[in-house]
Amino acid sequence: MITGLSVYFHLILTDECNLCCSYCRAKAFLDLPESDDERAVIIDENLPVDIAYDTEELYRFLKRDPSPTLTFYGGEPLLRANLIERIMHEAPVQRFMIQTNGLLLDRLPPETINRFATILVSIDGREQLTDVHRGRGVYHRVMENVRKIRSRGYEGELIARMTVTEKTDIVDAVSHLADNPDYSFSSIHWQIDANFAGDFSQRRFFDWAGGCYNPGIRSLVNDWISRMENTGTIPKWYPFLDPMEDLLNGRTSRLRCGSGYANYSILTDGHIVPCPVMIGMQQYYLGHISTADPLNLPDIPVGGECTGCRLADFCGGRCLYSNITRPWDEAERKLVCGTIENLHDALMEALPRVRDLITRGTIRNTGFAHEKFNGCEIIP
Repeated sequence: MITGLSVYFHLILTDECNLCCSYCRAKAFLDLPESDDERAVIIDENLPVDIAYDTEELYRFLKRDPSPTLTFYGGEPLLRANLIERIMHEAPVQRFMIQTNGLLLDRLPPETINRFATILVSIDGREQLTDVHRGRGVYHRVMENVRKIRSRGYEGELIARMTVTEKTDIVDAVSHLADNPDYSFSSIHWQIDANFAGDFSQRRFFDWAGGCYNPGIRSLVNDWISRMENTGTIPKWYPFLDPMEDLLNGRTSRLRCGSGYANYSILTDGHIVPCPVMIGMQQYYLGHISTADPLNLPDIPVGGECTGCRLADFCGGRCLYSNITRPWDEAERKLVCGTIENLHDALMEALPRVRDLITRGTIRNTGFAHEKFNGCEIIP
């Protein structure tokens, strides 16, 4: 891990969820083949559904970090709203975040909600698109809760976190969330549903990536810069924001979500893993909160083909979980990596325009500053 850096922790409260989204839990009901690498992963079948350790043990662990950030995660963490309130009252932590589907945001009182530095809410774009993936009426209920917390005084960062599939017109979805002031999102992030889980042959990902998504990204980059020109502000669209900041400052990046060196996850039995998606992957248990030092956790680097890639310093490896489980064959991997190359090239082409805006004083370089490791994977 990075020496001297306070650590971000995803705290998994429960494996239960009140939704069965098409790109998430619904896939568990499909009879899909596993790759050889996925079969080689040893999964701990005995993980409890809910936290099974004494929270005092958690507090002792966190106290050894002078400034940890704790992100509530699930499942759906707000199914354990009372536990969230208790931990926020008792834990030696000043910065809290939460990633939620938004349906139960009204379960927490304003004085608790308003303490979150960041709230990530899952939403996929317009009502029809969101509901087809997440269930009828979800969009309306989520938007109602988003408006409610803003009206009750929430001033922190509110991120619309989209999952992007072949049903997504990326330009329309991002523009919809960005342009309606009633929605109150301060930031937007999106992640492609590209781990495939053995379902690639059943999808039209190839045609969508080349014909819709990649051109859409180029269009959105142009729109992003036009908004800077017209408003003098920099939209917090994370797949553009974080890499552009590094391009402007000549910085390279490791895995941009921080998994395995700055951002770790605490499972319901107290074991620590590099990433919240790596639940139960016993080969990657990095210790237990009862004995581990939060400032001296093992570093888990990205390996494989990523280490020799020309975009390694830009992409950082995209996803540690995918790097380990290798859900793609060679052609599929090149297809996913092609979306990253397209993002890189679009931002590189836009870099002179951004520098010109800074030189003219339309925007400031400091306007790209943002919370690192806030639950956004950054590279879609």
